[in-house]
Amino acid sequence: MKLTQFILEELEAETERTRRALERLPEGKHDWKPHERSMIFGHLADMVATMPSWVTMMVNQPELDINPAGPRPAREPLKTNSDHIAALDKAMAGAREALQSTSDEHLMTNWRLLAGGTVVMEQPRYIVIRDTINHWAHHRGQMTVYLRLMGAQVPALYGPSADDQRF
Repeated sequence: MKLTQFILEELEAETERTRRALERLPEGKHDWKPHERSMIFGHLADMVATMPSWVTMMVNQPELDINPAGPRPAREPLKTNSDHIAALDKAMAGAREALQSTSDEHLMTNWRLLAGGTVVMEQPRYIVIRDTINHWAHHRGQMTVYLRLMGAQVPALYGPSADDQRF
C-alpha cells in the first residue's frame, strides 16, 4: 500500500469519529472551560474541526512559523454544529486533495516547524502528519471530556460510550 493511501484512509476514519463528536456540540458554550487554566471550549472545538487543514499545509508548504513577525490574521470563531461540520468537510477536502496530488517520495522529505524564525522541529512530512493525526485524536478526546462536563452526550468513537452504544 502506498503511504499516501494509508494516511488518507487513517484521516477518513478519524474524520468520521470527529464528525460524531462535532454533532454533539452544545450551542452557546463557546467561552466555557472546565478550569481557569483550560482552553476555552470554542477554541478547542474550532481546532478539532479544522485540524485536517494542517495536513494540507504539511504537504504543500515547506514549513510553518508559529510565531511570525507581524500581525496574525483574525479568524471568526465557528458558531454552530453545522459550521463546525462544514469546516471539517472543507479541511478534509483540502487534505484529501493534497494527499492525492502528492507522492510517497514527497512525504519522505522534511518539513519544518519554526518559532520566531528558529527551527524547533524538522522531520519527514509523513512523521509530522502521523503525529498530527495523533494530536487530533488527543484534542477530540479532550473535547469529549468537555462535552461530558457540560452535560452533553458523548458519542461512541473507538467503542461504545455511556450515551452511544453503536458498537
